[in-house]
Amino acid sequence: MKKVLGLGNALVDILVRISDERLLGSLQLPKSCMTLVEEAQINAILARIDGLEKQETCGGSAANTISGLARLGIGTGYIGKIGNDPYGKFFAGEMRRHGTEARMFHGVSQTGRALGFITPDSERTFATFLGAAVELEASDLSPELFRGYDYFHIEGYMVQNHPLVEAAMRLAKEAGLEVSLDLASHNVVRENIGFLQDMVARYVDIVFANEDESMAFSGKNSPHEALVSISPQCRIAVVKLGKKGSLIKHKDERHEIECIPAVAIDTTGAGDLYAAGFLYGLIQGYPLPVCGRIGSLLSGKVVEVIGAKLDEKKWQEVEAALPKLIS
Repeated sequence: MKKVLGLGNALVDILVRISDERLLGSLQLPKSCMTLVEEAQINAILARIDGLEKQETCGGSAANTISGLARLGIGTGYIGKIGNDPYGKFFAGEMRRHGTEARMFHGVSQTGRALGFITPDSERTFATFLGAAVELEASDLSPELFRGYDYFHIEGYMVQNHPLVEAAMRLAKEAGLEVSLDLASHNVVRENIGFLQDMVARYVDIVFANEDESMAFSGKNSPHEALVSISPQCRIAVVKLGKKGSLIKHKDERHEIECIPAVAIDTTGAGDLYAAGFLYGLIQGYPLPVCGRIGSLLSGKVVEVIGAKLDEKKWQEVEAALPKLIS
């Protein structure tokens, strides 16, 4: 069975449901946005909400995708950097508990954390402290890390460190891996457009993007036009449309995939789990429409729970639905 190696910002997701969104204003966090904060600020916010119920999981976009693949029975590995602290031990332990070979480096900062506030309308507002995650450098990587894998999945949030991303993609291709990139954020795409376009043209086989990311990357005015623009630059282009499903293109082959009916309470991890389902389908050798439907299944299930991890009940629903999608 083919194996997948991921690389991303190793973050502990701390999710909190709040009934009054005025708390966000008092914390100076714009609703529905991701705000980068410093160590002192994240610690102060955590101290202020100490009495609220929290849910903690290992997070970061690539880690979510890798965890989903591991739960589906795919051999997985993950590269990231954590701090020498309880959060770091928690992250590495959770990845290993899910069956992933956690290839963790240790930085001098505290482990990164993404503190997510979920309001009654299911919207997410994040205060993110990247911490040790951004201390991962190109010099940490070696050819040995990539041996024994067939796919390499990297999150777009890493693109702020150009030397790291280029080294990782180059080493993956030199080791014979297919490279999968999730563009991750439209503002990150816009800020790094030239570099990203160069990386995709040189190294990337599979591109995942949502509507805004696809248009930012391609300069087009619609996701459909963006798909046509991105497709010649890679082997497979995927544009995720949220409630409207997804678009897939490979050479002259083009597919529109519907989403599954879902009652969304938190959209955290929807794109990450879509990528997990899609890559799972590719590894199994399924046709692209089936890969897309498996991606839609996982993303539809994860929006029905809090956080980016499916609980056991949801995984049982996934396992029950898979045979129908494949047949």
